[in-house]
Amino acid sequence: MKAKIVITPKKAVLDPQGKTVQAALEQMGHDGVKAVHVGKYLEIELEGDAEAWRPKIDEACHKLLSNPVIEDYHFTIE
Repeated sequence: MKAKIVITPKKAVLDPQGKTVQAALEQMGHDGVKAVHVGKYLEIELEGDAEAWRPKIDEACHKLLSNPVIEDYHFTIE
């Protein structure tokens, strides 16, 4: 089973990478792109019970994998 984690900047936080990608898309002729947010995607392979892993993955996201002051995260375990 895998934990699939997505970490993105909070909406109120300036995202210079996202702005750069947005500008590049506009220069390539892709008009109408309102916003781009660049984040991180992680997959962690797990063994055992998914429900037992859920609080552990949440703690890892909160304490290690993301910066909760400027980033949001969500995950699924499949």
